[in-house]
Amino acid sequence: MKSVLPVGALLALAASSSVFAGSLTIPMSFEYLALDGQQISTNSFTHKAELDLSPGTHKIAIRYHDMVEDDFSDSQSFIKSAPFIVTLRVDGDHDYFLKPASGEVVKKPKQFAKAPQVVVTRADKGEVSYKVVQTDYKEDSFVDRLFGGSKGVDIDEAAAAATAAGVGTVAATAAPVAPVSQSAPVAATATQAPQATSPVPPAQTGDHAQQMLQYWWLQADEKTRKEFMSWAIQQL
Repeated sequence: MKSVLPVGALLALAASSSVFAGSLTIPMSFEYLALDGQQISTNSFTHKAELDLSPGTHKIAIRYHDMVEDDFSDSQSFIKSAPFIVTLRVDGDHDYFLKPASGEVVKKPKQFAKAPQVVVTRADKGEVSYKVVQTDYKEDSFVDRLFGGSKGVDIDEAAAAATAAGVGTVAATAAPVAPVSQSAPVAATATQAPQATSPVPPAQTGDHAQQMLQYWWLQADEKTRKEFMSWAIQQL
């Protein structure tokens, strides 16, 4: 006996299938931050690679986020870029792919993170209408607060604002169908670090301070780490 779906169920199925016309896929070393003014929830344990997109033009905030070899030890550390905004026109049921402009592998992660150059392609090799805009948003980090550096912004909120329709909060302009270059953000001015009982290096800010802090953290035993965290929390 043939089963027949109710008319309401058929209409719901048709409506749901027409909501999304395409998708955008990013590599493991990139992460979504916002889509059309709305933050995209992610965490450290899962990677959202594919984003479903409805027909029309979308603004998507993405950043480069990868693990690299540490300069001061044999361990690895994370590196993040400022967000960049991809404006993509979805004109059909197509699969779009974002990747580094230089190829599948980023050979110089730290240099790339200063202004990620990316391209967007389509699975069927068709023409893609898009543009990429770099921002200079500086994330407010634990290192900045610890060493008294200038306060940054909430990256998720800034990314959502940058992708909202009619909000001109990005820091540069871009030409269609081509990524643009952007000079690296100016580093914060170094300030004197507070005195500490844990082995904190001399006053530093920015990337170097973070690397040194990671280095000493890796050298410390569990007891010293707990003492340092207790002290650090009191400084916030």
